[in-house]
Amino acid sequence: MPSYTVTVATGSQWFAGTDDYVYLTLQGTSGCSERHLLDKPFYNDFERGAIDSYDVTVEEDLGEIQLIKIEKRKYWYQDDWYLKYVTVKTPVGDYLEFPCYRWITDEKEVVLRDG
Repeated sequence: MPSYTVTVATGSQWFAGTDDYVYLTLQGTSGCSERHLLDKPFYNDFERGAIDSYDVTVEEDLGEIQLIKIEKRKYWYQDDWYLKYVTVKTPVGDYLEFPCYRWITDEKEVVLRDG
């Protein structure tokens, strides 16, 4: 089963971090992954200025990654988040960067294309 390494960079502005649930979906030329919760047990993810990495394992090869979907869902109260960028290391070792550089507010899905 192919495994991707996803790195998420949170901005360093005041209140840029979030405690909300953050989900990732990978979309490739050969298919789409399941929605993955990005979370490390006993770790405070997505803090201001943090760069967090996650291993995402998929059932089958997705082909060339075309876009990613980031979804933010409320944990306790409404919490905005400033996402700088997401990088994806493919199973063959290629690195793709998906720039965002914006606030993600409310409960919404953001689609990012390779930059």
